[in-house]
Amino acid sequence: MEQLHQRFIKSAKQHSNRMAVIDKATDKDYTYGRMLIASLILKEQLAGIPGKYIGMLLPTSMGAMLGVIGALFNGKIPVMINYATGAIENCKYARNKCNFKTIITSKKLLDKLGLEPIDHMIFVEDILLKVTALSKLKAALMSKLPYSVLKKLVHSGPLNEVSVILFTSGSEKEPKAVQLSHRNILQNVDAVPKLVTLDHNDVYMSILPMFHVFGLTTQFWLPALMGATMVTYPNPLEYKTVSDLVREYKATFMAATPSFYYGYLQKSKPGDFSTMRLAMSGADKLPDKIFEGFMKKHNIPVYEGYGATETSPVISVNYPGNHKMGSIGRVIPGVQVRIVDVNTDKILSPNQEGKILVKGDNVMEGYLGDLEETSLRIRNGWYETGDIGMIDEDGYLWHKGRLKRFVKVGGEMVSLVRVEEVLSKLLPENIICCVVDVPHPTKGADVVAAVTTGNFDQHAVLKQLKKELPAIAIPKLFEVIEDIPMMASGKVNFREVEKICRDKSSKGE
Repeated sequence: MEQLHQRFIKSAKQHSNRMAVIDKATDKDYTYGRMLIASLILKEQLAGIPGKYIGMLLPTSMGAMLGVIGALFNGKIPVMINYATGAIENCKYARNKCNFKTIITSKKLLDKLGLEPIDHMIFVEDILLKVTALSKLKAALMSKLPYSVLKKLVHSGPLNEVSVILFTSGSEKEPKAVQLSHRNILQNVDAVPKLVTLDHNDVYMSILPMFHVFGLTTQFWLPALMGATMVTYPNPLEYKTVSDLVREYKATFMAATPSFYYGYLQKSKPGDFSTMRLAMSGADKLPDKIFEGFMKKHNIPVYEGYGATETSPVISVNYPGNHKMGSIGRVIPGVQVRIVDVNTDKILSPNQEGKILVKGDNVMEGYLGDLEETSLRIRNGWYETGDIGMIDEDGYLWHKGRLKRFVKVGGEMVSLVRVEEVLSKLLPENIICCVVDVPHPTKGADVVAAVTTGNFDQHAVLKQLKKELPAIAIPKLFEVIEDIPMMASGKVNFREVEKICRDKSSKGE
């Protein structure tokens, strides 16, 4: 079986005249034939870089895609670095964790972030200046070779060889270096089209960062290996622009987080999403008001799925013909899920809540340099997600919250996710909320709700909450945080929100 980059060569040769990438970062378009030539040029340029790993600090663009392919062509492993928050600190953290020096980045990106380069950074702009007419000709001639010959001229290895290093979001604790193999990502790439009709005629909105597994798998490898068109735009937070691009390029597939969909709902015009066949949501719980908003404004459902960086990412998904509101969908082909008791690990029956365990070719090879954490999370091939959920009698998986997002209040367990769900329904739709806990001297913890504005009837909301939640779960305080800290992936940064609320609490604000 072929590795990811070998599969890319096959796809590029098969669809050589088809549009591969409409790159809005550079306003250049690339056919698959041209993309293959560019990746072979980059292979030559990266060949002399020492070491096993190469850092990638690049926005979602053709440059980032070529960087990943060029590294794999040489048998090197791309380390995808988060540039959205603390880029330089993340570069140093990644270097320390993976023991490498070279980082490929872009002058344009550093300028935009207002950052000075650090040692051993190589700029895409400088790489392009070094490309000679001879190397272009050589790559163009190579690209014409039969696939059987060309695949032997690039690195080849087993499917369990690591294809990328990604870092966990760090929304709850220090990021871990996740090793995803070719087999891991190919499991997702091959499974998703079995559920939904996707092929080379689709147009993908590639807007999520490639340092996030959701972006890397569903908006790069999935379309690239089937010869579909990708419209890349480096900033998913520019909601109006993204909505305009969906309309302009008649996009048919999109994957995003609930907070991004919320932005597109606010800034889009009716008709912007008229060509969208499949809109997938992941990384966080999809609020009903976003689903209902898209149905009302655009007459398209947003299908909620579930996954993790460690599972490449998709574990389960709702899709046309198999959709149950509120659930996180059916488990994808080739993957097993079991629900076990939190304390005893006994396998539970349908409709019983417990820890979600996952097994399949999508489960990571492990955390780099952290055998202890790997062995804690993967036992007998089963990956412990750290999530609580259940499987209903129809085979749909339901997410009930993070094990870490349960808090003990007065000796009772409270699901902060459940409080968020109820509160979100009661608040006006323009208010984002997030629920955390702060220490209490006698009860252990208090539940606190962070909201983006205090302009709502708190008394009426609390009155309604009392009807739907037990007394210990009702927020004791509403803290106004106008800009709730978010991860680059679109997830709420619970560590930061919790810190802000705890600081305010300790100061008696």
